[in-house]
Amino acid sequence: MTSLPDLESWFSTDRVAPYRDTCNGDGDQAAALYAWNAELSAAMWHTLGHVEVLVRNALHRELSTWSRHRYGTDRWYLKIARLISDNTRLDINTARRRATRNGRAETAGRVVAELNLGFWRYVLARRYDGTLWRYCMFRAFPGKRRADVERAVANLHVLRNRIGHHEPIHNRPIGELLTLALRVASWTNLAAGDWIAAGDTARELLAKRP
Repeated sequence: MTSLPDLESWFSTDRVAPYRDTCNGDGDQAAALYAWNAELSAAMWHTLGHVEVLVRNALHRELSTWSRHRYGTDRWYLKIARLISDNTRLDINTARRRATRNGRAETAGRVVAELNLGFWRYVLARRYDGTLWRYCMFRAFPGKRRADVERAVANLHVLRNRIGHHEPIHNRPIGELLTLALRVASWTNLAAGDWIAAGDTARELLAKRP
């Protein structure tokens, strides 16, 4: 069995210290918690990835439909410049550069694939309640309030960033956040939400916390 000193030598004492503290100095327990946290992070990353793509595609679909009807193009991200913040415009410009690397032609699909969950979190903000949400985005989440969708996606975004930065999640309410992730998926598409839930392994891991 891998020991806590092994983990400290491989990954640094500072990184492992929170696990030791959580386990009141019990090295074996801390090592087991570290390994379990890594497994749980991988499982949650898998589920969050599906939810992120589902949310992204649902919003892209509605924005594209609106843009085609109003402007005759599915490149909605070119038509909302006057509505969005400087940071959101920067995110779009960065996504366009990445989408056209190596001489690739720009398409709406390629650009949208480069927009991360943080982008979608912020276009769901209250400042867009009377514009983007009212114009079309509400259709991505039938019957749901914008504030509820924004709050849910914001919580998932924070968790996703913690996992992406390899930070501990054992001290977060993962059971509640997993339920929230699956709920957001079902808001967008019930069948897709069921499929994501069926493939999730995080719930099982939660029951095996050391």
